[in-house]
Amino acid sequence: MTAIVLGVGASHSTLMNTHWEKVVDTARAEAFRDSLDEVNRRLKELRPDVAIIVGSNHFRGFWLDLIPPFTLGVGEVVASGESGTPKGPQKTDPVFANDLATYLVEAGSEVAISARLQIDHGQSHAIQYLLTDLDIPVVPLVINVFAPPLPTLERCAQLGRRLAEAIEAHADGRTVAVIASGGLSHQLPWPSNWADPQDDDEKFMVDAWLNGRGEWERFDKRRREIILAAQPCLFEDFDRRFLADLEAGRLEDYLRLSTAELEEIAGNGGQELRTWLVMAAALGFAPGSTLCYSPMPEWLTGMGVGVIEPNTAGDTT
Repeated sequence: MTAIVLGVGASHSTLMNTHWEKVVDTARAEAFRDSLDEVNRRLKELRPDVAIIVGSNHFRGFWLDLIPPFTLGVGEVVASGESGTPKGPQKTDPVFANDLATYLVEAGSEVAISARLQIDHGQSHAIQYLLTDLDIPVVPLVINVFAPPLPTLERCAQLGRRLAEAIEAHADGRTVAVIASGGLSHQLPWPSNWADPQDDDEKFMVDAWLNGRGEWERFDKRRREIILAAQPCLFEDFDRRFLADLEAGRLEDYLRLSTAELEEIAGNGGQELRTWLVMAAALGFAPGSTLCYSPMPEWLTGMGVGVIEPNTAGDTT
C-alpha cells in the first residue's frame, strides 16, 4: 500500500528570487522563507519516495489553443526556468504517474495526460524551495486556474479525494508527499476576459497566451514589465481566515464558492487556491497547521505555508 506522509500548501512568487532587495520589512520575507525551510526539513526527515505537486501554469506550458481543467505529467517534465527557478528536465516516475492517471480516469475523474509536460514556477518554485537536496521524482498535477471557464471547487475536491484513493491503491509500498503550490490572495494584471481585451497590455497578454507555444520567452520581457508595474492588491483578512480554516479542518466549506465569488474575496490570483483544496481533500480535510503568513505587497501576494499531517486524516474531533 502506498501512503501519503504529508500534505503541504505553499505560496509561490518569482519576485522572491528577483526582488528580495526591494522588500521593505525583511522580517516578513524571512519568515516565509524560513517556513519553506521548515517544510524542507520535515520532508527530509520523512523521505517520501515521490512528490505530487499540484500547481498552476502561467502560460508557459499551456496556451489558449488547448487548456484541460486537469493535466497529469506522466512522462518527461521540463521546467521553464524563468526568474531564477529550476530549468530543464526534472526527475520523474512515469510508471507511478501513469498508474495514478489510469485510476483517476477509471474512477470518473478525467485528467488529461502529458508525456512531455512543461512546468513553470507554478510548480518549480516548490521544487526549488521545498524539495531542496531531496533527490526524488515529481508528478505534476496542473489545475487550470487562469483561463475561464475554470473547474469548480467541488470538482477540484473530488479530484483530491480520488487522488488519495489512487495513491492508496498503488500496492508497492512507496510514500508520497502531496504539495499544493499557489495562492494566497493576489490580483494579477491580466484580462478578466481573454476574448475581450480592454487595452494594449491586455491585447498583448492574450496574444502571448494564444501564440506562445514553443516560444514563450519571446513574450516574457514585456509580460514581466506589465506584472512589475501592477499595484499590489492583497486580501489579508481573507488569507488569515483561510489559514484559520485550514487549522480547524474547515476548508471543505469553501467548495460552495463559485469562481466569481472566490475572485471577489481573494483576487484572480486567489483562484490558485484550488491547488490547496485538492491537497486538503487528499488529506481528508483534516485539521492542519499554519507555519507562516506573510503579506508581501512587494511580491504582489499574500504568502502562506500550511501543512496537514496524515495521521489526523478523518479525525475531526
